[in-house]
Amino acid sequence: MRASLRYTVLLFAILLPVMAGADIYAARGLEAMPTPARYSVCFDHSCTTVVTDSLSESEWLQASAPLRGPVTSAADERGAIAAAIARFEEIVGRHTDTAGDRGRNLSGFGQPGQLDCIDESTNTTSYLRMLQQHELIRYHEVMDTATRFGLFVGMPHTTAVIHERDSGTHYAVDSWFFDNGQPPYIVRLEAWYAGVDPADE
Repeated sequence: MRASLRYTVLLFAILLPVMAGADIYAARGLEAMPTPARYSVCFDHSCTTVVTDSLSESEWLQASAPLRGPVTSAADERGAIAAAIARFEEIVGRHTDTAGDRGRNLSGFGQPGQLDCIDESTNTTSYLRMLQQHELIRYHEVMDTATRFGLFVGMPHTTAVIHERDSGTHYAVDSWFFDNGQPPYIVRLEAWYAGVDPADE
């Protein structure tokens, strides 16, 4: 019985991120193939509010600029990705009144324009997909979101994910920990699953 229960829990842990990602995009009518001219933005906790937004040419160039510079390694690219996501958040924050989003959940709870981890991971994945479609991400591949939960990591928590092509390493790209416009926390996915927190570093 215990072995069967462990197998069920493990299977659910594997399938939950895939199911959650698919359900969010299908149920909320999100742009699955976002472009600078048309993409979705989630906020107000778990994509309660979804708007369709667009970037001007100058905004797109500003947001993607970190990845247009000299990027000569996967580590360089992760740093450039972090900078680009921060710029996306600044620009999109002005468009959608989410500029005042506070990191984590409690500090801005109940205020309009706040984002939880579902909102953050969904938006970050959209920005990453835009960058990938324009061939600005070369050392990594954008993956579906991942979710962690369990006795030692607290409440369920979801993040965007990238996969390093050469090494096969997966990385969390987690914007939830910080206020709007701050670079996301990028860390190996196995460490993220284990409950790593930037506050502990």
